[in-house]
Amino acid sequence: MPDVKLHPDWLARIGGEFEQPYMAALKQFLGDERAKGKAIYPRPRDWFSALDATPPQGVRVVILGQDPYHGPGQAHGLCFSVQPGIRVPPSLVNIYKEMQSDLGISRASHGYLAHWAEQGVLLLNNVLTVEAGQAASHKGKGWETFTDAVVASVAADPAPKVFILWGSHAQKKAARVAALGAGSPHLILRAPHPSPLSAHNGFFGSRPFSQANDFLEAHGRGAIDWRLPDAPGPLSAE
Repeated sequence: MPDVKLHPDWLARIGGEFEQPYMAALKQFLGDERAKGKAIYPRPRDWFSALDATPPQGVRVVILGQDPYHGPGQAHGLCFSVQPGIRVPPSLVNIYKEMQSDLGISRASHGYLAHWAEQGVLLLNNVLTVEAGQAASHKGKGWETFTDAVVASVAADPAPKVFILWGSHAQKKAARVAALGAGSPHLILRAPHPSPLSAHNGFFGSRPFSQANDFLEAHGRGAIDWRLPDAPGPLSAE
């Protein structure tokens, strides 16, 4: 991995993953793709932004996405989030619609979700990179093994958390939480993906935000403020 500068608390928990053969193969793949001149999103320094934004001891909610947005300037390492100044993608529009229905929160004018991450919402994609314009192009290259380890580490921590799993890709990760058995301290919320292709099949009306907050408050962990403040200006494209 180029210049991996992961939060030290995450390194203490999952740093050993970087020594595994699958990670060496993933590093080789990504290096080869970049050497071919292919654009890869997000930029390398943002590959682990979800972990840097939400240290392990602060995780209260986990939202799992599939892979990063593959359009220019969109992805910055937090699932479903886009950089300030970028048009809100359709899936996030639907997330905002459900949030308004669930909590009465008006739709934000931007798609920058750092405010959630700062409160302990781990916004983790299943796969952390993608080739420009090619959805799911880095599927099966090793990222899934790494994010399995992240989810397993979060689930093993006994502090009660909420896992919000939208769509089949995210729900496969539920096995890492379910492995704890009936004594698990966590809440798992499953629903279809918020994509326009599936949102009307049960995502709308699933009320994940109020359910998450009710659970967190009942377990003394405090509610998430899902309202998004005004976004800062666009991030640097360097």
